[in-house]
Amino acid sequence: MPSGTAEVQVRPGVEEDLKALTDLYNHYVRETPITFDTEPFTPDERRPWLLSHPEDGPHRLRVAAHADSQEILGYATSGPYRAKPAYSTSVETTVYVVPGAGGRGIGSLLYAALFDALAGEDLHRAYAGIAQPNEASARLHARFGFRHVGTYREVGRKFGRYWDVAWYEKPL
Repeated sequence: MPSGTAEVQVRPGVEEDLKALTDLYNHYVRETPITFDTEPFTPDERRPWLLSHPEDGPHRLRVAAHADSQEILGYATSGPYRAKPAYSTSVETTVYVVPGAGGRGIGSLLYAALFDALAGEDLHRAYAGIAQPNEASARLHARFGFRHVGTYREVGRKFGRYWDVAWYEKPL
């Protein structure tokens, strides 16, 4: 793992990243309320998600990898906010970093690369839902210009309890 962000490269996600990205996501599925998925995925089950993030367009995947080893350290995505056509200029964004890598600037590198990539797209707003509590994610989103617009109370049930989700938006 890098001691700083200089040893990290951010690039589009590719097929060869699928297993590592699936393993990273499955950590959050099994161990945290950060995602409301409740069952781990196989790489084959996760492949449609990977393929839904091409190198261009409004739905992107950016991967942070150790510059030498190419070990995946995290990823950021933009995806559809809602399926109906009038929502097409809105995206939902998210960031995941490997356990133990928080607070090293990897999330910031990922979001900077993601928003740079989206700059030329016909997009109006980005939204992010943050399961509560998650101060680190709230701080990251605030750094990138997101503002809190509301909270859904007890909207998801995982690990035998209900969780709130705070919603944030950012103009694009």
